[in-house]
Amino acid sequence: MASKLRSLSSFLVLFLLFHLLPLLSYATLPNSHDGKPLSIEFLKNLKGCQKGDIVKGIHDLKDYLEHFGYYNHPTKPNNDEFDELLESAIKTYQLNYNLKATGILDAKTISKMKMPRCGMPDIINGTNWMHSGGSNKKGHHGGHLIGSFHVVSHYEFLPGKLRWPDSKRHLTYRFLGGFPDAYISPVEEAFKTWARNSTFTFFRASSYWKSPYRRRRWPTVSDLKISFEEREHGDGYPFYNGILAHAFWPSDGRLHFNKEQQWSVVAAPSAYHLGTIALHEIGHLLGLAHTSLEDAIMYPYFLAGQSKDLTKDDIDGINNLYA
Repeated sequence: MASKLRSLSSFLVLFLLFHLLPLLSYATLPNSHDGKPLSIEFLKNLKGCQKGDIVKGIHDLKDYLEHFGYYNHPTKPNNDEFDELLESAIKTYQLNYNLKATGILDAKTISKMKMPRCGMPDIINGTNWMHSGGSNKKGHHGGHLIGSFHVVSHYEFLPGKLRWPDSKRHLTYRFLGGFPDAYISPVEEAFKTWARNSTFTFFRASSYWKSPYRRRRWPTVSDLKISFEEREHGDGYPFYNGILAHAFWPSDGRLHFNKEQQWSVVAAPSAYHLGTIALHEIGHLLGLAHTSLEDAIMYPYFLAGQSKDLTKDDIDGINNLYA
């Protein structure tokens, strides 16, 4: 009996280590904005705004750009002044999305900001890894540095080339409770697509396993955890209507879809194609960043009804990262 109790105690210790340590080590994104929900309604009043203007809603614009890494004022002024730092942030945003870099909030810039997108930042800790698409950068292949970010073709890596260790090319994933059965297949297909085009293999772990000592089921340990979430959901990055999903990079492993969006298994005009968004977010889980190449799966903006697949640029990116 004593032997069984010792074995059970050892089992519980190992269980807690495997389950709690990953939670404590989760990476967090910068500019979490203290969990404050974002909205894009403010944009409708800001067309044509430029440096020196004071217009209601500019403070919300600063919040929006801060969320995606573009605006980082040392004192975080709570005002509606269009300052020089905001002008610089808008110019960077315009360059990243192949818009005319005027620093003015023109119609095309507002139109882009209104599009649904991935919730991951474009810039982290001041490092801009997105390719601006300028003539001095297009068409280049092979690794090289431009400014403070690494460019190989058009695809981009996270700062420091965050990646899974060499010993982790087989990753397990599981769907957390409440994930709709109808949406599991498109996500599994997205994993298969990445597996066909990379050195990774993926295996779906069962959600629970039975304890050998009691008739209880324990959550399965897995590398990747996928769920539907809404609004404030505990990771510091609440969803709002313009955000489709977000995923954390290696080796965190969390992927969240916005429960309040309209999703579809097949492309439909009034819903977002789950398989397409899953392909994009899995790219983040593996270490790829956003790109300005609109055809690539790692481009952060998506339209309802849009269906995309991996491009050569995405495939080259993942294989170069893990070469």
